[in-house]
Amino acid sequence: MIRTPILAALLILSVQARAQVEQTNTRYDEDWSLLRDSPKRDADWWHRLKDRPIDPDGAVRVTLGAEARARYEGLDNNLWGQPPSPDDGYLWLRLMPLADVRAGPVRAFVQGIAGYAVGVGAGAGPTDETGVDLLQGFADLRLPLGTRATATLRAGRELVALGSERLVGLRYGPNIPQPFDGVRLMLDRGGARLQALHIRPVAIRPGDLDDRTSPTRSLDGLYVTLPIAPGAQADFYWLRYGDASARFAGLTARERRDTYGIRLFGTRGRLGWNWEAMLQRGRFGDAEIRAWSVASETSYAFPQATLAPRLRLRANIASGDRDPGDGRLETFNALFPKGKYFGELSPIGPRNIVNLHPSLDVDLGRGVTGELAGAAYWRASRGDGVYDVSGQLIREAGGSDARHIGNQLELSFGWQASTILSFSVSASIFAPGDFLRETGSARTIRMLGAETMLRF
Repeated sequence: MIRTPILAALLILSVQARAQVEQTNTRYDEDWSLLRDSPKRDADWWHRLKDRPIDPDGAVRVTLGAEARARYEGLDNNLWGQPPSPDDGYLWLRLMPLADVRAGPVRAFVQGIAGYAVGVGAGAGPTDETGVDLLQGFADLRLPLGTRATATLRAGRELVALGSERLVGLRYGPNIPQPFDGVRLMLDRGGARLQALHIRPVAIRPGDLDDRTSPTRSLDGLYVTLPIAPGAQADFYWLRYGDASARFAGLTARERRDTYGIRLFGTRGRLGWNWEAMLQRGRFGDAEIRAWSVASETSYAFPQATLAPRLRLRANIASGDRDPGDGRLETFNALFPKGKYFGELSPIGPRNIVNLHPSLDVDLGRGVTGELAGAAYWRASRGDGVYDVSGQLIREAGGSDARHIGNQLELSFGWQASTILSFSVSASIFAPGDFLRETGSARTIRMLGAETMLRF
């Protein structure tokens, strides 16, 4: 159940700092060489850890950093009251130190993780706990190709985020991100980029130093990003996913699935857009795969108005299987999506779903922001059930013809207390619709979340 005393315990730190470099979830993208010639580069204690020479000539430079995060989530009627642990309250803890060493065109990047979960009622899973392990460890070689182009070859273990993370994401919101082992080639010219990848997901295990490359799953692909107009870009991609022991509808078989996609995104004045269409073909055992999805996010900002509000509408549809016996598998596979897909409370994922998700963002000043979001969910196909973000079936079709899964309301606040310290709180409810009421437990989910993060 929701344990509010823990929430107050999370609000205990105070740090004041300034930076000239934007910190990102993909820490290897940060370029701290921008501080090298700054007259006040050592004004903040953690700046002294960035882009420091470790040899007399300054040819080899090192950057150190870390992230410490504590997140509490308390749930009543988790999964609408389904066992084994409908009422739950747990604390996620993770520490992720890093070292980035660069010498001319060569770079080595290492990031460890210590990730633990306290009080998970149903038992900690791979998104909750990993012990002490290697999160990222890779080397790359960057070479110039003419005056405006570069080629980067990277090999090892890394976090990978493609586009808006609808298919390949960091899984950053839950406690344990999703790393991959393999090789990635990146060609950059101007604002264009071509990526070729051959990677395998890392299977997360609860013990120390025991995370291993998945022996059954793989991902290959090409991903191209092109500027198409001022303020507008387009992604074109092909991804081939393989799983030697995939599961669907109680069956285990080999899956080979090709995803062809296009994404249009950008901003023009106050208008922003992020629209994506995906088509999937392949085979699951003897069944032919014919799945698809369309996802969109459109926003309009009012920067001169009080609180600088921004209206946003997300609309998504992902196909579901209409008939398990027709020799076709039509359920969309979101592969490795971002973790909290539809919000802080995300009991369902982007499979067999139609979703409308309006929201309002506001800037309350002094680093405080707020968001109010609502969402409605329906099944795309009456012959298929409801899935979680990872793709596990959590509610079978059960003979119900109802499409409405339920409605969600969420209120969240964030406070960027300083450049390196942030806090957030959220309150969410998910009221079940006809489908859930007709197929099993159908209580309203309530969740309270709170998080503090120190990252430098």
